[in-house]
Amino acid sequence: MSEELNPFAIAQKQLDQAAEIMGLDPAVHELLRWPLRELHVTLPVKMDDGSVKIFHGFRVQYNDSRGPTKGGIRYHPAETIDTVRALAAWMTWKTAVVDIPLGGGKGGVICNPKEMSQGELERLSRAYIRQVGRILGEEVDVPAPDVYTTPQIMAWMMDEYSFMRGYNVPGVITGKPIPLGGSQGRGDATARGGMYCIREAGKVLDIELKGATTAIQGYGNAGQFAHSLGEELLGLKVVAVSDSKGGIYNPDGLDSQAVLAHKQETGSVVDFPGAQNITNAELLELDVTVL
Repeated sequence: MSEELNPFAIAQKQLDQAAEIMGLDPAVHELLRWPLRELHVTLPVKMDDGSVKIFHGFRVQYNDSRGPTKGGIRYHPAETIDTVRALAAWMTWKTAVVDIPLGGGKGGVICNPKEMSQGELERLSRAYIRQVGRILGEEVDVPAPDVYTTPQIMAWMMDEYSFMRGYNVPGVITGKPIPLGGSQGRGDATARGGMYCIREAGKVLDIELKGATTAIQGYGNAGQFAHSLGEELLGLKVVAVSDSKGGIYNPDGLDSQAVLAHKQETGSVVDFPGAQNITNAELLELDVTVL
């Protein structure tokens, strides 16, 4: 990966620019350029066919000076330690900017959950916690769902951690199912926060958001809710969306409920009736107000 596209190099460059503007103490600046600690783990998992496959995972605790580290766990075939480092750094900045008493963390496993059964995903999730659980805790580091991880996966992880501790510890992970101590509103929280940021940016930049053309890259949990909440809260006109298989475009707008129903039925937004199929790259090049 080139330095220009390396997410951690991008995060460090952003910090460097902010540090120069702030006149940040050089020692503090250098400290904040690096994670305080990170754990790399190797996970043997028995697959459904009886074979054992080796997976690799990470947990980065970027900085805990403001409180326990907080950040999601990602399952992705192209996961890298630099992606996890960058996201943990950004979690650190985000919690500080909004004055939440938390630090920044992030985790990830290199895997393709779309090609794994529920049993294989459960065994992988429990294996990850058996290794990473030694540095987790309600007052230390609290994970959450992220890319391709779900409330069910959080439930398995919480259960495994509780078994390790010898008693139930629901506070070790957020994003759990409601019956296991999850929070109401967690499902759309990421997208809702994004809509609030867009609303405030519209005020600052004097942009009329009602009817503003919008394109959404990614149509998992966050993308789906961004579509529906963008319509509901801001009156956005979503003209394009995409997922890992491709995208769709309709200059007259895309109905969120109809697109979601199509994706649930077919597994992708591609070939949505009345829309033109486009690539993810083409989506990013569309002339829209909100991307």
